[in-house]
Amino acid sequence: MARTTTTKKASLEDVTTSKSTNENIDAKGRTYGTGRRKDAVARVWVKRGKGKVTVNGKEFAEYFARPVLRMIINQPFSALGEQDKFDVVATVTGGGLSGQAGAVRLGISRALDLYNPDFHKALRQGGFLTRDSRVVERKKYGRAKARRSFQFSKR
Repeated sequence: MARTTTTKKASLEDVTTSKSTNENIDAKGRTYGTGRRKDAVARVWVKRGKGKVTVNGKEFAEYFARPVLRMIINQPFSALGEQDKFDVVATVTGGGLSGQAGAVRLGISRALDLYNPDFHKALRQGGFLTRDSRVVERKKYGRAKARRSFQFSKR
């Protein structure tokens, strides 16, 4: 009798775990990743689609006008060979355009890693999952900038 109750419990657990294949994907089929670079913070949602990238409500070619910045954002997809297969919606605040592009790239990489764990190795080898920790050094008192001193006058 005890044996039948344990098999019923096991089958009940199997049903509840097999219900969702990936708990990181929400009801709309999206995964979320946060990216940071310098002072910029990006909130990024990734889902299967046709390759449309939207940043702060604008098409990303309009938001990031320089080709270098667009290349930075597309690097994770190029490393995976998944160009034009995911739609990206990003909200970025703080910093300049270069920092924002780096933040979006990190957010996309983290979201793709959650979307499909098989992507992890390629993203890690490309260095896309590592946060660039370099930030601007603070200005010190008695100096013109962080390290630059005022012009020396001998007399």
